[in-house]
Amino acid sequence: MEACRMEGENKEKLASVSSLVTVFENSRTPGAASRVCKLEIEHHCPGGRAPPPAEPWKEPNLGETLQGSEPRMVSRRYLSSLKNKLSSGAWRKSCQPGTHPGLGTQEPEEKRIVQELLETEKAYVARLHLLDQVFFQELLREARASKAFPEDVVRLIFSNISSIYQFHAQFFLPELQRRLDDWIATPRIGDVIQKLAPFLKMYSEYVKNFERAAELLASWTDKSAPFQEVITRIQSSEASDSLTLQHHMLEPVQRIPRYELLLKEYVQKLPVQAPDRADAQKALDMIFLAAQHSNAAITEMERLQDLWDVYQRLGLEDDIVDPSNTLLREGPVLKISFRRSDPMERYLFLQFNNMLLYCIPKVIQVGAQFQVRTRIDVAGMKVRELTDAEFPHSFLVSGKQRTLELQARSQEEMISWIQACQVAIDQIEKRNETFKAAVQGPEGDTQEQEQLQSEELGLRAPQWVRDKMVTMCMRCREPFNALTRRRHHCRACGYVVCAKCSDYRAELKYDGNRPNRVCVHCYTFLTGNVLPKDKDDKKQGILEKGSTTGSEQSIMCGFLQLVGDKWGKSRPRGWCVIPRDDPLVLYVYAAPQDMRAHTSVPLLGYQVTAGTQADPRVFQLQQSCQLYTFKAETEELRDRWVKAMERAASGWSPRGPSDGDLSD
Repeated sequence: MEACRMEGENKEKLASVSSLVTVFENSRTPGAASRVCKLEIEHHCPGGRAPPPAEPWKEPNLGETLQGSEPRMVSRRYLSSLKNKLSSGAWRKSCQPGTHPGLGTQEPEEKRIVQELLETEKAYVARLHLLDQVFFQELLREARASKAFPEDVVRLIFSNISSIYQFHAQFFLPELQRRLDDWIATPRIGDVIQKLAPFLKMYSEYVKNFERAAELLASWTDKSAPFQEVITRIQSSEASDSLTLQHHMLEPVQRIPRYELLLKEYVQKLPVQAPDRADAQKALDMIFLAAQHSNAAITEMERLQDLWDVYQRLGLEDDIVDPSNTLLREGPVLKISFRRSDPMERYLFLQFNNMLLYCIPKVIQVGAQFQVRTRIDVAGMKVRELTDAEFPHSFLVSGKQRTLELQARSQEEMISWIQACQVAIDQIEKRNETFKAAVQGPEGDTQEQEQLQSEELGLRAPQWVRDKMVTMCMRCREPFNALTRRRHHCRACGYVVCAKCSDYRAELKYDGNRPNRVCVHCYTFLTGNVLPKDKDDKKQGILEKGSTTGSEQSIMCGFLQLVGDKWGKSRPRGWCVIPRDDPLVLYVYAAPQDMRAHTSVPLLGYQVTAGTQADPRVFQLQQSCQLYTFKAETEELRDRWVKAMERAASGWSPRGPSDGDLSD
């Protein structure tokens, strides 16, 4: 008697669900959905049956129905979270045995899972019916009648939901129902799922359009009162279960992972010798590929949306917009100026997998937020860290079009930018084997300049020497002044030179072979022309020892305050170097990259006095009537300078490349 009672309850349950589906199916409006999918399904599956039409859907009495919630826009964060959940499957919980009233304990586990699949499919078809035949058709009817909003907007919101609904209502649900009714004779569903799997690719179009549909829905709900009235009326109905249209639109996105979960459980419960095991496993593989296809569609949709956002901020320039691009990184940086002392705010977009966009923020942000100042091709680009005490966390981006000295806000951010650039460079090199692998090493500025002069001079934009780093022409070594000898930059090597030494023009390939101002040395190298006789190099003086070479190959170097009348009032600070190749002499330069020192002090025999009570950072060199007073930035630096000078005063010389190195 108990078994008969449970069987009766089960039949009542199935009859109730079937009646609910029949009510939704009978309310279909003839001709509303596309017949393309129907013909294709009938061609593959002749046994599919379409539900018979009946009475149209009736509007509910608003006074007797539940109050629906306001529509909410689906955010990008929600969509990204949904994609992660679909990929991991952590959100899905399989039904435990015994949760289905009316199912006898003697039923096989695989049949219970098929029953669960059928019940969830009925509920899913009911939701599809609500989307396609209620929301979609009612909005179309209102658009035609009131002209308050375009019909195309409605079609864009619902995408291909009609095809999805037709497939599930006319083919898949009836096939599942027939197979379960005849389970004793045909205990298998693997062949049915295999017929389903190829049609699941239609979900990709729906998923790709989902975020755009949510934006249109939110926008027109605010703009159009008739649009909002139709949606609110349907959401308040019993059929909508007081859920918003956005929640119903999520059902198709979540359905394929549900198939994968149930079919995986079905395969696990099948006996090893079950006749459906091979077909079910093949069907599971096909569903898995469809789920991956859906997740890939979500990823592609996010990528295109990110690109579109960037293009809008850049003003939608035609030669930048390219759907094949990929945004690797973006963010603010500081541009180290070669003329100004303070860095300037800039913004980088990296890399669209083929270029780096160097942008400046627009003062009046009408439309575009940034203006593209320079585009640097990733092909041939190099990136490395800079060691600059004045600008920490700085790095160099050297490309064919331009070379930039940039400063990040932290060490971690600088490393992240360098790594992102290197990833883009490596990707370009893998796709094009004609580019040689760029070996990034710890070479210094001088080594980079020498490489440019010998191999790449004129082929790529040089790193410009900053104005404040020199006080004299880096070619003729004459001091600069504001009136008769002003600073200029050689566009080939980046040196700071005077007008006389840069009175030449040569074609540079990185600038489209246009003539550019170059220095006398680069002019000779690039053109092969012989210099006039009055341009011959003069004999090098005793003070003409480049500080760049000394600072990189030195025992000790750095800035020191020059105290006292001995140095004059115009030189409060000097770049001091004890060269490795001349370890008994102290050279004092006005700037770190000057080619000639303004003072040299032979240290042999001098007495070094460290610190005073008034200022412990001060130390002195004294010999006979000569007295030089210096002031270091810290006491630790003072001790290192004192040690280096005491060695030189005693006649000590280094024996190896790193012997006695005290430089920072």
